[in-house]
Amino acid sequence: MVSNLVMAGGVIFFIWLLVLSILFWNMHSHYNKLSQGTGGSLKSILEDLLKEITIAKKELGSLKEHTEKLQKDGSFHIQKVGLLRFNPFKDTGGDQSFILSLIDGNNNGVIISGLYSRSGTRWYAKKIVNGKSVEYELSDEEKQALKEVQGNA
Repeated sequence: MVSNLVMAGGVIFFIWLLVLSILFWNMHSHYNKLSQGTGGSLKSILEDLLKEITIAKKELGSLKEHTEKLQKDGSFHIQKVGLLRFNPFKDTGGDQSFILSLIDGNNNGVIISGLYSRSGTRWYAKKIVNGKSVEYELSDEEKQALKEVQGNA
């Protein structure tokens, strides 16, 4: 009876040893696949990866700051351009007069008007701050041109 028990224990021990050997062999081959071609241990590979991640995080932070600065500065560049042609006088033929709206992301800029008549062309420029003329009253056409470019934002 004792010999049968010892024999069963030996078989169980052998099966356990076989299972552990298979698991160890699978883990060892997986480790070799991970470190294949690197010439280093898994520890050195992981340390190198952590260093690269730290460097990448710093660079990403720098890129984020640079992008935010560009986005902030970009709001001061002309972003909205509108052109409206019209006929201000009944005695001329065609829509030869125009209004050019040049507005930035903060609705600041300039409206340039060119009024064509038979006697000549007159040019006017009006400063726009926060979507409104500061110094001079806008004509109906200039208001329309400004409204159109603000609607395109």
